[in-house]
Amino acid sequence: MDGIIQFEKVHFKYPEDQRESLRDVSLTIREGSFTAVLGRNGSGKSTLAKHMNAILLPTEGRVLVAGIDTADAPRLLELRRQVGMVFQNPDNQIVANVVEDDVAFAPENLGLPPEEIRRRVDAALEQVGMLEYRLHAPHLLSGGQKQRVAIAGVIAMEPRIIVLDEPTAMLDPQGRREVLSTVLRLRREKGMTVVLVTHHMDECIPADRLLVLSEGRIAADGTPEEIFSQDALLRDLGLDLPETARLLRDLRQAGLELPGGALDLEGCAQAVAAVLN
Repeated sequence: MDGIIQFEKVHFKYPEDQRESLRDVSLTIREGSFTAVLGRNGSGKSTLAKHMNAILLPTEGRVLVAGIDTADAPRLLELRRQVGMVFQNPDNQIVANVVEDDVAFAPENLGLPPEEIRRRVDAALEQVGMLEYRLHAPHLLSGGQKQRVAIAGVIAMEPRIIVLDEPTAMLDPQGRREVLSTVLRLRREKGMTVVLVTHHMDECIPADRLLVLSEGRIAADGTPEEIFSQDALLRDLGLDLPETARLLRDLRQAGLELPGGALDLEGCAQAVAAVLN
């Protein structure tokens, strides 16, 4: 897999605030990978995400996405066809009164022929499990369903990359599960590069790679298993472990010999059962 997103010594300051929101960030995200970005409020994680499709431009350094410099204004539309963004509040991304019309909005703006728009809309709604709701009014849907419609609107553009900036922050646990399941299926079935910004520890567990930001810098970079094994580091950064990792840590401290790396619910249950049986 090749690098599809590259940050090269990126610094960023918001005009109204001279504090650097990103400080000397360099990283490469490989095509087809699933990267989770974790950090406390104000750590710079949403600022990082907004650099991935030129919503924000570096104060210093540069960002390359699919080989396009985000500061290259004449190529902005080309870049945004490569990268789809999903934000916290799905109501801010829903623009039509019928679900299928909303999903068709971006393909229509790309000037695609009607038959291609129809194909993309149906395929996108099916991929997020919302095809049966295609004639529904979005405002009557649950929060999780609205967010899946927002994701469908992005994937109808057929981007290579999908960046999700805290997409479950306003959702209940069921909505969170729906959205995360949709993201995992897209990555698995479509081979999309996924970047998920979150403050929920458990949402990081399925990722290939976990970046932890603190005060605009990358404070930790590794697999979820590697990062969540560093309890002291996470405490210093004001973060906690996922519930499964906390349970296994507490059981080890109580004297049980448990293997490391079992972060998902099934793996955690199997690890505990193996010791108790």
